Amino acid sequence: RSAMGAMLADDMGLGKTLQALSVLQGRCLVVAPTSVLFNWRSEAARFRPGLRVHLYHGSNRTLDTDADLVITSYAVMRLDIEKLEQSQFDMIVLDESQHIKNPDSQVARASFRLQARFRMTLSGTPVENRLSELWSQLHFLNPGLLGGRSHFREQYAKPIASGDTGRAVHLRERLKPFILRRLKEEVASELPPRT
Repeated sequence: RSAMGAMLADDMGLGKTLQALSVLQGRCLVVAPTSVLFNWRSEAARFRPGLRVHLYHGSNRTLDTDADLVITSYAVMRLDIEKLEQSQFDMIVLDESQHIKNPDSQVARASFRLQARFRMTLSGTPVENRLSELWSQLHFLNPGLLGGRSHFREQYAKPIASGDTGRAVHLRERLKPFILRRLKEEVASELPPRT
């Protein structure tokens, strides 16, 4: 049975990677931009040294089915979705999940096919241009929570774009249990000095 998914949408610099690493359980998959794959591996080695980590990347890649944590890129996920969707993960994390903001993209469609008991997304910018970008990420996390795309467009995106604050409040309340967003100024006093 699958649990409801969640989005960590904290501002940049508040430690989303570390927070995600701290809750990893079972067999996990992290999908991230290529530029941060090695950061994920080094952070996992530093903060979760007991995990068996496998970087699934490069031209001669093979999937280690015994690894606790498989780390791959959005490009590799898209290319190898037929292999990856055969695996049942306990947890999947999409880092910088705005990469799936267009639900018609090959990357988004591939992410929807992944199998996991729990899903998490990380993004400091879950909505960059249009509210519909949020629908795609929530569809990955909890399919059906916001209805279909046309339903979401008619019930939320269009009214909110037209200034309907009541619909915005309703959407915010509906998503509140699934999204944690903290701003730097809210937690600055709790942060250690930069090193």
